[in-house]
Amino acid sequence: MRSLALVTLAALPLLLSAQQTFEAASVHAAEPGNLKGVRGGCRGVDSKSNSSDGVILPLGRCVISDGRLSHLIFIAWQLKAISMIENAPDWVIGGDERFTIQAKAENPKATEAELLGMLQNLLVERFHLKFHREDRQESGFSLVVAKGGPKLEKAKDDDVTGLDPFNKGNPTLTISAHRFSMSGLASLLSTFGPGNVTDETGLSDSYNFKLIWNNTEGPSVFSALQQLGLRLEPHKVPISYFVIESAQRPGDN
Repeated sequence: MRSLALVTLAALPLLLSAQQTFEAASVHAAEPGNLKGVRGGCRGVDSKSNSSDGVILPLGRCVISDGRLSHLIFIAWQLKAISMIENAPDWVIGGDERFTIQAKAENPKATEAELLGMLQNLLVERFHLKFHREDRQESGFSLVVAKGGPKLEKAKDDDVTGLDPFNKGNPTLTISAHRFSMSGLASLLSTFGPGNVTDETGLSDSYNFKLIWNNTEGPSVFSALQQLGLRLEPHKVPISYFVIESAQRPGDN
């Protein structure tokens, strides 16, 4: 039996008034004929990289291009997978409507967590977003270090965070990751792997690695991870679902 907890936002206006907002921010519909896929993010003073998906970000900025509202929610609330968003209207989760955000904090030394909080407030305000969280315990996996230790290449300070190439072909999936944390790998495995994955490796550095698996012909994702000195253990994992109650398309701003 799953455990269920609801977090309601009845006091949303009060919460927003007590939290920080951007000094300047714009949300625009992306041009349909010039879409390049969602990219970008937020760069705080404590961010490990000055780049997100190849986009060079100034300090104290959030710049996200060509994202559905589901992508924006995924980034702002740091969800492990898009599948954690439930009850989303078609235009939010899989439609052709995408948006570009450019936002600047008053304090250029804002932390990444502070910027993400501002981004959350911006989405709630501009998309009239109402939601609640549902916390459940579900079957999943813990990502742990295998016997013999990790076999990972530590990223250099000037390495740029990203995935290149990234092949989601069926049945072979290839992930070439640069400057990725183990929590980032767990997030990828939650989306494209065998189920929900939490990072229990205890590894705090960023790494460059390549992971290839084929669910039909092999190697399996379990065998592929062993080559990195990692493994997946079946485990009950806490999943916090993002349940949309209502959302509206933003007006011109």
